[in-house]
Amino acid sequence: MTRTGIFPQINAPQTDERPVEDTRHGITRVDEFAWLRAENWQEVFRDPTTLDPAIRDHLNAENVYQTALMADTEELQKRLFNEMKGRIKEDDSSVPMKDGPYAYGSSYKKGGQQPRFFRIPRDGGEEQIILDGDAEAEGKAYFHLGGLDHSSDHKRLLWAFDDMGSEFYKLHVRDLATGEDLPDQIGDTGGSGVWNAGNDGFFYTRLDQNHRPSKVFFHALGTDAAEDRLVFEETNPGFFMSVGGSRRKDWIFININDHETSEYRLLSMADPLAEPMLVAARETGIQYDLEEGGDVFFVLTNADGAKDFKIMTAPVSDPRRENWKELVPHEPGRLILSVLGFQDFMVRLERKEGLPRIVIHDRKTGEEHLISFEEEAYSLGLGGSYEYDTDVIRFSYSSMTTPTQLFDYNMRTRERVLLKTQEVPSGHDPDHYVTRRLMAPAHDGELVPISLIYHRDTPLDGSAPCLLYGYGSYGITIPASFNTNCLSLADRGLVYAIAHVRGGKDKGYAWYEDGKRAKKTNTFLDFIAAAHHLVAERYTSYERIVAEGGSAGGMLMGAIANMAPEVFGGGIIAEVPFVDVLTTMLDDTLPLTPPEWPEWGNPIASEADYKTISAYSPYDNIEAKDYPPILAVAGLTDPRVTYWEPAKWVAKLRKLKTDHNPVLFKINMDAGHAGASGRFSRLEEIAYTYAFALKVTDKASAEPA
Repeated sequence: MTRTGIFPQINAPQTDERPVEDTRHGITRVDEFAWLRAENWQEVFRDPTTLDPAIRDHLNAENVYQTALMADTEELQKRLFNEMKGRIKEDDSSVPMKDGPYAYGSSYKKGGQQPRFFRIPRDGGEEQIILDGDAEAEGKAYFHLGGLDHSSDHKRLLWAFDDMGSEFYKLHVRDLATGEDLPDQIGDTGGSGVWNAGNDGFFYTRLDQNHRPSKVFFHALGTDAAEDRLVFEETNPGFFMSVGGSRRKDWIFININDHETSEYRLLSMADPLAEPMLVAARETGIQYDLEEGGDVFFVLTNADGAKDFKIMTAPVSDPRRENWKELVPHEPGRLILSVLGFQDFMVRLERKEGLPRIVIHDRKTGEEHLISFEEEAYSLGLGGSYEYDTDVIRFSYSSMTTPTQLFDYNMRTRERVLLKTQEVPSGHDPDHYVTRRLMAPAHDGELVPISLIYHRDTPLDGSAPCLLYGYGSYGITIPASFNTNCLSLADRGLVYAIAHVRGGKDKGYAWYEDGKRAKKTNTFLDFIAAAHHLVAERYTSYERIVAEGGSAGGMLMGAIANMAPEVFGGGIIAEVPFVDVLTTMLDDTLPLTPPEWPEWGNPIASEADYKTISAYSPYDNIEAKDYPPILAVAGLTDPRVTYWEPAKWVAKLRKLKTDHNPVLFKINMDAGHAGASGRFSRLEEIAYTYAFALKVTDKASAEPA
């Protein structure tokens, strides 16, 4: 299985072995590479210079190695970068959205990495830049903007940034008349805040030392942040917490949830000193979301066996669960994704038969109508509105061949106005590409959707390479949306495919349930089935398939590498890969471990969960056999998938595998989970992974069509 002549023969970094034993439920594991986990990892997230020099030297050696192996693709990477950059309108601007006397939007300047945020008078006029991301990022190796929230009197802006990649955000308050920030600054936040009714203070979440949003505070402008009032504290480390506000500026929502259970507490914006009111106490497996509706709240919930969710109403005077009334009943196979409330209408985004749709509900008559589309595979985004008392909502539409279109839609007249079509400056002709939606038979008879795009001149005789992407966790659906980057692959004769495997909600909530915990292996088997189907239908061949996935999708990459390496003979790309699942789920000090137990199981408390996870955890199932070329990509300060997971995985792969294919590990020493900051820096990383895919499929020298 060794691929010869593709990479130079260079010795990989040698990783010291320092065995550590761990015994749980009478089962002992030995981890030779546990030392790569920095003992002071919390400190490293805040200050990367504190990393153990031995670990830093090892990671730097990995970067030297991968750079040498990819040296002959440097020109290709530049060409790919320039192609992808050429498809971006460098001075792009959003269509401003109206809110009171102003309309707010964002834009980029030519050559700029970060967005600028602006406002104009509601009916047009001079533009005012309220935040310039490029100016704020100047001199910083990493910079990522968090949330922005302008006050309802339009005098101030609450904004946040992270300059380490560790997702500890600093909150600032800007005076929009002067453009200057006030002295109020708050560190270690979740990245956003919500103004109170008087616009003289705001609510926010603060992260603890383990990166958990465990407390909601209220900050009064002009006061010492150390004196901020604690509004609510979540003591269970297994739950996430966030704070949001209504568009009517009457309610603060404190949302507490894990992956299968939720709880809301409410607070009047006018009274930040009040005790938050519990809506419905958490009950394992019961999820609900609240949306404003004037005299009622709309409640999106799976209560009473509504697996694909239903919509109920609750009076704002007493929204406890016993007062909920059904509005939109549960319909199996129709997954309701989200709800927006307005003065006269309610809007829901739902998915049926694998495709999204928007439904408008008239609150007075109960009449409903759909916003319909014709393509066989497409993506929708519901942008909503800043304003509550409006007839107009905003949504976006795209497909794998159709650039994103932005619409305003009048819910009363049903008029659809095209505001903007995504520009591709270097040119894009949809007729040059073919998009398809296939159904791959899985091991148990289920059908796995595959969305794909390829150039119309690509031969479908099995000779074309294929990049097959997958995720399959947390119920996240990968949309069949327009992606200008993958056109660089399609133009070079590759088939770009997305396998909508179990673990996502592509075919409803049951699709998610069938790909989690004890049924997690369905995710991996679905992805392998998708590859088999693409080969059977002559789209590609086994030696030409490159698999790609990131984060939990990186776990998918690690699992399929162990289960069916021969199927992905081209190679495997694992970005920020969650590959040491068992060790991470056994470490309850890590940021995401307790909240993740509903998704994967709790191997600390349950021997059955321990055995389930250990049976597929990529790091624990590496064997002495042949593997294809593998590329792992990570960020040093990533709090979601810690750097040591891929570092250990790569070391163990090299130790055990029997082939001579290389395992490359590229680690960004200045970034976290999202990779490099800035729109063009991110393109450089994509160009690198695409260059790897082209190199291992003998397409590195192919000219684009």
